[in-house]
Amino acid sequence: MLPNRYQNLNRIQQLDPVTDHSQIYYLMSGYEFSWEMQRSLEVALMRTYCVPSISKLLDQTKEFHQRPQKRYDDTSILLVEIVKWGYESDRGQQALQRMNAIHGRFKIDNADFLYVLSTFIYDPIDWNANFGWRLMCEQEKLASFYFWREVGKRMHIENIPETYAEFEHYKLDYEKENFRYSDTNRRIGESTLALFLSWFPWWMRQPLKPIIYALLDETMLDAFGFQHPSPWLRSVMVKILKFRAKFIHWLPPRTQTNFYIDSPIRSYPNGYEIANVGSEVGF
Repeated sequence: MLPNRYQNLNRIQQLDPVTDHSQIYYLMSGYEFSWEMQRSLEVALMRTYCVPSISKLLDQTKEFHQRPQKRYDDTSILLVEIVKWGYESDRGQQALQRMNAIHGRFKIDNADFLYVLSTFIYDPIDWNANFGWRLMCEQEKLASFYFWREVGKRMHIENIPETYAEFEHYKLDYEKENFRYSDTNRRIGESTLALFLSWFPWWMRQPLKPIIYALLDETMLDAFGFQHPSPWLRSVMVKILKFRAKFIHWLPPRTQTNFYIDSPIRSYPNGYEIANVGSEVGF
């Protein structure tokens, strides 16, 4: 292992997860776990589609069915602008204003808002526990909580739990109560799955479908009405992701950020203005 492999971790461990949460989350997302964060947040967003009240609203807007790539890009842009530049920066505030304007067109239950917010915190942490090239330290876990808690306040989400443990319990209890199959879950899930597969050559898409299923847990598969993959395939996927983690462990640390908006974006090949991101009919 390279001697400077843990330089970012050493820096993070000297920071306060309460007062320095934006800086810690920036280092986590842009340098330490950029690929892992993006993949885990994709799974996190799919997890929210397992809730009929959420999938029903998304199904009604038609965005997932008519413009899935743009919908994916719009969501990613607004979230990453906040993460990269901070929620108090000009760009971060513009992204929050745009997000609030889009959400403001709909009557969204506060409990659903809380749940979506919770997935941004705990799904990446769970992914890291299973497939991270190193485990997140306590400062990183707490910084994730405090960062998204502050974002949630600026989204006018009410009754956000005061502690990391309380919010985690809320997430788990919410899933037990609200995860169940619905036709809108399945339609949104199928549209999202088709989007993911569209990123690969046509001849790879059908073989890749059960591989994506293998990344979803049993409760998600049931809520979507998707076929359960074989235990053998799940085992293979776990081994592949763990092998990747071991390989990444031996690479030098990143010297440049790797946020989603640092690379060309399919829906905006000529760039974008934050004020124009998102559909006029909503997410």
